[in-house]
Amino acid sequence: MPITEILEENCKKYGEDICLVEINPQQPEDRRITWKEYELMEPTPFVHYRREITWNVFNEKANRFANLLLSRGVKKGDKVAILLMNCLEWLPIYFGILKTGALAVPLNFRYSAEEIEYCVNLSDTDVLVFGPEFIGRVEEIADLIVKNRLLFFVGDGCPSFAESYAQQTANCSGSSPDIKLTDQDDAAIYFSSGTTGFPKAILHNHESLMHSCKVEQNHHGQTRDDIFLCIPPLYHTGAKMHWFGSFLTGSKAVLLKGTKPKYIMDAISQEKCTIVWLLVPWAQDILDALDRGDMKLEDYELDQLRLMHIGAQPVPPSLIKRWKEYFPHHQYDTNYGLSESIGPGAVHLGVENIHKVGAIGKAGYGWETRIVDENGCDVEPGGVGELILKGPGVMTCYYHDEKATKESLKDGWLYTGDMAQEDEDGFIFLVDRKKDVIISGGENLYPVQIEDFLRAHKAIKDVAVIGLPDKRLGEIAAAIVEVKEGAECTQEDLELFCKKLPRYKRPHKYIFAEVPRNATGKIEKPKLREIYCGRRLVEMQNKG
Repeated sequence: MPITEILEENCKKYGEDICLVEINPQQPEDRRITWKEYELMEPTPFVHYRREITWNVFNEKANRFANLLLSRGVKKGDKVAILLMNCLEWLPIYFGILKTGALAVPLNFRYSAEEIEYCVNLSDTDVLVFGPEFIGRVEEIADLIVKNRLLFFVGDGCPSFAESYAQQTANCSGSSPDIKLTDQDDAAIYFSSGTTGFPKAILHNHESLMHSCKVEQNHHGQTRDDIFLCIPPLYHTGAKMHWFGSFLTGSKAVLLKGTKPKYIMDAISQEKCTIVWLLVPWAQDILDALDRGDMKLEDYELDQLRLMHIGAQPVPPSLIKRWKEYFPHHQYDTNYGLSESIGPGAVHLGVENIHKVGAIGKAGYGWETRIVDENGCDVEPGGVGELILKGPGVMTCYYHDEKATKESLKDGWLYTGDMAQEDEDGFIFLVDRKKDVIISGGENLYPVQIEDFLRAHKAIKDVAVIGLPDKRLGEIAAAIVEVKEGAECTQEDLELFCKKLPRYKRPHKYIFAEVPRNATGKIEKPKLREIYCGRRLVEMQNKG
């Protein structure tokens, strides 16, 4: 069943019930900000403090946008990109796209103008929908991407190179368009990292999206009475596919902008949230605030909260031990997945297996797992190999990348690039990653991009970026910098230079040393990890 049919059913059953709430505790008033201001602050759009919509309004908005697209010639198989911060418009726009038979193409709100252009071209995007935070970036490339494309702007003060989403949808029909969809129809393109650090376009069909709904609801047992607190960005499969469990059961969700401990606790308390999905840094920040006495549990209504689950990066067992000390009656869970496996849940710990914290779990609902050697043969129990997955949520292909598709999809199995091992009880533990991607606070950092940027500094001879273990973020990016002979370069110089990078891509640590390369000219990153990661681990252990 195509996922759009769930929205129609929810509208029939629960039409007047609230389905989405948007909360922005950081800025109660609307105002426009400059790109420079945006770079200096925590990314968040500026909208009214609290807004909400019903299932009827959700469906009507989706239909209006679908009919607008159809009136402009958008047809089945076309692509419509979404470049928005989390807001009430995001999901109706997403489902409006799907209702036309076109493909939704969510874009990372941290993308630079160059990355936006790259992804729009790679995905053959026909329409771009964007918000006020992205005017500067889109304007930089408008001359390059406007040709043969439609641009719709969501917000006040529409720029001259785009059309107003609100004005254009106002006169469109709120009735569902008569477009026939099947499970095998293409539905969405999500982006992941390529070997060069540039994103790959991951193609999924409606069966994949539906499977993610079933997986999430099966794992976490959402009912109509649950209220899900969604904090991560909706462009990411993790946030949206966890929300899909609420979507399947017609239950309410709260979109929170901001990750400060008080914002999260206020939202849980005031909105009576029963389920929250956190990244490791957010959970740790909450615990640290409680330890310091900055927050007190008695100030919040938390009896209704039944589940906290974490994903996107390995979870330290010590963190969950601390969490259970403060929240002994709350269930805990973790999930593992990839954008190529339609997000979380391909491997699942389960709330009943908290004694196995540290493992990512066992095969999730409807999924199969294997751990294989370089020849694709199963490793012996306890042996280390590559984790591979099989199930209805595996991607169709890497769009426009046949070579990468053949490398990752073999006989229906998705090769994850993650090294893992299975214990005597069948629980899977991640050991290492084949790729050099650094996961910092749940975000993927691509060393090649940071290295290329740093090499533009006039004093730098060579540079290598690796991940170092970090108690709060999981990993941080560290730049090993080799300075040109006779040149001078300080950490302060590099911190100033890297302010041109998005904040999340800036190295947290600079190490001035020689960058080793092998005979073929490749950086010997295993050697660097051996030198610096081992040292960092000892430092962390000494700090307790």
